[in-house]
Parts: sequence; structure tokens; C-alpha cells
Amino acid sequence: MANRTLPMTDALHAYLVDVSVDEHPVLTKLREETARRDNAVMQIGPEQGAFMAWLVGLMGARRGVEVGTFTGYSALAVALAMPSDARLVCCDLSEEYLAAARRFWDEAGVGDKIESRVGPAADSLGALLEAGGAGTYDYAFIDADKPQYDVYYEACLELLRPGGVILIDNVLWGGAVIEPEDDSNATVALRRLNAKLGRDERVDACMVPIGDGLFLARKK
Repeated sequence: MANRTLPMTDALHAYLVDVSVDEHPVLTKLREETARRDNAVMQIGPEQGAFMAWLVGLMGARRGVEVGTFTGYSALAVALAMPSDARLVCCDLSEEYLAAARRFWDEAGVGDKIESRVGPAADSLGALLEAGGAGTYDYAFIDADKPQYDVYYEACLELLRPGGVILIDNVLWGGAVIEPEDDSNATVALRRLNAKLGRDERVDACMVPIGDGLFLARKK
């Protein structure tokens, strides 16, 4: 029995992944290729991908939006769990990253479910709202530039239907959120958003210590 989350050693993490993650072979290939990049730390872990896919499957989500896609692991995990008529809009500043992601999405047979949008995510989200997307999305995942997180949160909340869920990544920020001497823009933005989410009456929210911390908010 335990009244708090266990410390996650490398061995315990390896066990968790081994027994609980049934990773699609293209996800494995994508993860291993991305691991060779200098900025591979930007990729979520396989257990987080499995959790996100499970949640999307549980919700029966058919319309989703992702802010910050990198090489496409999270989008692929989610798209594989969505039905054939689903649509996932992925927003990223980098055409290079999205081009890499598309290779794997197509290889896994889900490329037709995913629309990639290159450019500032605030603009892409605004375009979705202007096109009448408010209240029509089931799911959103935010994993991009931290100082803009609140902007993305507000836009995604508007896009979501009641009962829709937003997932916000990196909310523990390697522990920096509790270090008072860290006043960097990213850390301050995350602290403020975490505090806001904890008392935002528009959502039911909880934080889980998966990866670098994941905040889940369900729109009321």
C-alpha cells in the first residue's frame, strides 16, 4: 500500500513499460529514430502515449487537436486509437518535424486521419475557431512553447465540447515549478497555469505524475 506516487527508478520504469505498453511497431520505429536526435527529450514516453490512446479510446473521441507535434509520436498513438472517420489537427512551427511525422503516420495507415498545420499554433487554433469549430472537438493535447500555454488552453477550451478533455504536458517541468529562484518565462507561465487550472470552475481537473507531469481538464 502507498499513499503517494512511488519514485520511478529506471528499472521500475522499464518494468512498467514492459508489462503495460503494447506498442505498435511503427510507434516503436518512430520512437527509436527520434531518440537519435539531439532534442529527443521533447518526445513523450511510450507509457504516456499508451495512456493517451487509452483515454481517447475510452472517450470515443472523433475530433482532436494537438498543439506541438514534434516528430509525431503522440499524434500517432492517438490516431491509432481513433475510429476510421476521425480527424486530428496537428499544429507545429516546424515543417521539418511534421514532414518526419507524416512518414510514420502514412506508414501506420492513419495519415488520412491527420491534418498538419504549419505556423504559430495560436493562429492555427484561431483559424479553427473562425471556421466554426467552437464546441465541436472531443480532445486536445498541448505540448509546445510554455509561455504560450495559457493562450493555447483558452483556445482549446473554446474548441472543446462539454465533456471534452484537454491534456497539458510538462506541467511539473522537471521540478522547476517548485523552485522559487527559477523565474524563467517558461517556469513562471507553467506555475500560473497550474494554479489557474486547480481553481478553474469551467473544468474538472487533475494532475498526474506521468512523464514530466500531465494536467487533465474536462470541460463542464
